[in-house]
Amino acid sequence: MDLIQSYEEHDTDSDDSPLRTLPSKSAAPKVDDTMLALTTAAGAANRALTKPLDPTQHIVNFNPTYDQLWAPIYGPSHPFAKDGLAQGMRNHKLGFVEDAAIAPFLFDEQYNTFHKFGYAADPSGSEGYNYVGDLDRMKETSGISVYNIPQHEQKKRKIEKKKETLEEENQGDEVDVTEVENPASDAWLSKNRKSPWAGKKEGLQGELTEEQKKYAEEYAKKKEDEKSGNNRDKGEVFADKSTFHGKEESDYQGRSWIAHPKDAKATDDHRYIPKRLVHTWSGHTKGVSAIRFFPKHGHLLLSAGMDTKVKIWDVFNSGKCMRTYMGHGKAVRDIWFCNDGTKFLTAGYDKNIKYWDTETGQVISAFSTGKIPYVVRLNPDEDKQNILLAGMSDKKIVQWDMNTGQITQEYDQHLGAVNTITFVDDNRRFVTSSDDKSLRVWEFGIPVVIKYISEPHMHSMPSISLHPNTNWLAAQSLDNQILIYSTRERFQLNKKKRFAGHIVAGYACQVNFSPDGRFVMSGDGEGKCWFWDWKSCKVFRTLKCHEGVCIGCEWHPLEQSKVATCGWDGLIKYWLSTFLEMFQNPGQTTDATFWTVTCIALAVFKSV
Repeated sequence: MDLIQSYEEHDTDSDDSPLRTLPSKSAAPKVDDTMLALTTAAGAANRALTKPLDPTQHIVNFNPTYDQLWAPIYGPSHPFAKDGLAQGMRNHKLGFVEDAAIAPFLFDEQYNTFHKFGYAADPSGSEGYNYVGDLDRMKETSGISVYNIPQHEQKKRKIEKKKETLEEENQGDEVDVTEVENPASDAWLSKNRKSPWAGKKEGLQGELTEEQKKYAEEYAKKKEDEKSGNNRDKGEVFADKSTFHGKEESDYQGRSWIAHPKDAKATDDHRYIPKRLVHTWSGHTKGVSAIRFFPKHGHLLLSAGMDTKVKIWDVFNSGKCMRTYMGHGKAVRDIWFCNDGTKFLTAGYDKNIKYWDTETGQVISAFSTGKIPYVVRLNPDEDKQNILLAGMSDKKIVQWDMNTGQITQEYDQHLGAVNTITFVDDNRRFVTSSDDKSLRVWEFGIPVVIKYISEPHMHSMPSISLHPNTNWLAAQSLDNQILIYSTRERFQLNKKKRFAGHIVAGYACQVNFSPDGRFVMSGDGEGKCWFWDWKSCKVFRTLKCHEGVCIGCEWHPLEQSKVATCGWDGLIKYWLSTFLEMFQNPGQTTDATFWTVTCIALAVFKSV
């Protein structure tokens, strides 16, 4: 105060300019403390309230608590809603519903019980169940809910309801309860005939009509076939028929036409590359998909055609078609002889596999799984000739016992349609190839893969052939090469042997060996037949055999220089190496063959 007074005295007495003080300023924003004053005046009790916020206001001038933010909305009705709540402030058609810790089933149970009996369990009870509502009714019913009514009570109520309904229909006539429960009574028929599920049924079912009896018999037969394992009806049904084209089915000595000539013996084990066309079979009206020589002797040739027919041709004598087998509704995919040639298998695109008698042309048995068989094989062991393996289009290899007609095993590991089945290791194992670009080795009878071969550079292998020494597999790869795999324990790829030059991409051209193992041969997509030397892997010769694809090739099992080929032009051709070629290459022949040819040549020159 003294300091201020001195300033004032100085101002009045001095002639100098007066001393002025500046007003103080603050950097903090101006605060509206109106709500703070009201809140302070209300006291701590008002601050503890959980009154919700007003949904109509746009600005909150104080810091609300968590309970205030999440409290349900109360208060006066909203001016723009019939029930007092704005559309944006509700989560249910009746208003705002909070989440509760109760299961939907329990809620429905108590809700329906309350509307049925007038009482319900109070979920807020801490000890056990506290009931709300009509407690007297609860004691009478022992506190049951609508979902746990005893069975005898349910039955009793159904009977009472039926009785009431019948009384209304009969205008008060008395109805016996036993008649209501008896299906043979008129009361039961009159009631159930009018039920929603009775439809237009006028009474109980009488005798079956002829059409119904026929359908029932067919259905029972179908079920019996499925139970017995005979799945023949899964494929397309086609009548089995066979026609014999020869002069007689047996000769004057009583021998069958399929009997091999007694003088059919191998003169020499050495093989020669064929060069000259000697015969053409042209009985098929469409392409030929596979050919097979008669086992061991080769005096007959079996062919599968895309015209749904299978034919067998005479090779040694007349060269004509001996018998035609017609039993498939679509093209025939694969054929295979049994060991003695008296029977053979056919697989068609009509999803059927048939086992034929070669001599009589009758179908012994038929098999089907409802899928297309791509390859069929019999177990080569003499005591297992009744075991059939088929590679199917549904990625499975199915094994049948042809004696019983039942499926005994399924090999299901491939990821694509199975194309080949080749037995190795004295028939204890077999190798399969598939469209999944892999090779898999199986133990016969055990559906577990023991060797899986799949590399990123591998292509699909639609044809595989076993070398005569059984140590190697030749696989036709769709990248225009033939790969060689070992059949030993490791089943490795032999990188030193690779046969190429032909074009087979997109075609399942057959690869094959000469009986002595010196040559590898294969058809290609341009109608040629290629021959490679096994040791050097060099191309030995190519023959233009067919117009279009040359799909199959077979070396004669006895004749050392004869090869049969088939193509999509519908022709089967028989090829032979020239006599002069055999005579001019004595270094490639054995002594016996060389001197035989020499004697024949001298005899010809002497006669001239």
